[in-house]
Amino acid sequence: MITPRFLPLVLKQVWRARARSLLTIAGVMVAMFLFAAVQAMQIGVEAATVTRADDTTLVVYRKDRYCPFSSQMPQSYEQQLRQIPGVKAVVPIKIVVSNCRTSLDVVTFRGVPADAFVDAFVPNFNVTDQAVREWRRRSDAALLGETLATRRGLAPGDRFEAAGITVYVAGILRSREPQDQNVAYVHLDFLQFASGSRAGGIVTQFNVQATDAQQLETIAAAIDEHFAPAQEPTATGPEKAFVARAAADVIELVGFMRWLGWGCLTAVLALVGNAIVLSVQDRVRDHAVLQTLGYRGSLIARLIIAEGLVLSVAGALLGVTTALLFLSRAALALSVESHSIPVTASPLLVVWGIAIAAAVGVLAGLVPAWQASRRAIVTCFRAV
Repeated sequence: MITPRFLPLVLKQVWRARARSLLTIAGVMVAMFLFAAVQAMQIGVEAATVTRADDTTLVVYRKDRYCPFSSQMPQSYEQQLRQIPGVKAVVPIKIVVSNCRTSLDVVTFRGVPADAFVDAFVPNFNVTDQAVREWRRRSDAALLGETLATRRGLAPGDRFEAAGITVYVAGILRSREPQDQNVAYVHLDFLQFASGSRAGGIVTQFNVQATDAQQLETIAAAIDEHFAPAQEPTATGPEKAFVARAAADVIELVGFMRWLGWGCLTAVLALVGNAIVLSVQDRVRDHAVLQTLGYRGSLIARLIIAEGLVLSVAGALLGVTTALLFLSRAALALSVESHSIPVTASPLLVVWGIAIAAAVGVLAGLVPAWQASRRAIVTCFRAV
């Protein structure tokens, strides 16, 4: 490209057409904001549904049931599940959601036995010992995922109500797992009572920890076969595959939005390209003067490309940074049937967005730069 000593000249050319440059940057900013939002949803879908090699969690759900309201199984299944070969640990979970439909603001309560929660869940969280002690001390206590706490503006010591259930916030937890970021963990017996199951003994699902990640499908088939004759048969699968099935429509919609992302990049290409073409047309004689001063055609071409690069990078920096700040503050998550697909605001989006915008800006300036570099001096002076 060009050496740093020519950068002031490029910036001066951008500043000469302030109105056009600002409109171009604003257009790029909006397009890259949308592009970053689409990419954040794509990252969230992958995090929530793509199974890693070390994933060993199976979800046992009531067969032919989807929303947590309709999945009810006896808690006594826990002992039978422990006897199935390959099962390392079993945790019964009661789930209550404020809204079973797809929404951006769903509160999901997960009732878990206290000892099982401390043994199986807490080691995977970033949470203080004091918060865990407070959670164990109070029967109405809840540990909130960071996304839920940020979205609702909650802090330790607060009380909040959702789905007819009022809880005390014992602490905030952080987890790399998407399904832990948007939930409130409470005591199982408390949630069974608070949700209307006065007799208790009914849960929504079982989280089964397998001894070998390679045997998940085999263990799942063995579980379903065991409970097939039971009054409440089961449907078992890997946790992330289970989320993918439950949120299939949302995932398909997010996949379709990839076209919106490509459309945003096309808009950036058109905006920057149009700005550069108009800029070159306005400065035909200026380029002739530069040639008479010893500027070679290749250098003029690089100056024009650098101008497109400045416009696209400036717009991308503003757009992607704004998207990152907005998504971080909003703490959005697409929830469906108690499963969450986070809209992940990663700082890598800034780097990625700027790199893509820079490539598009260079591409947009290639044709006008090539035309300007091949224009003869005499032709330039004759141009009107």
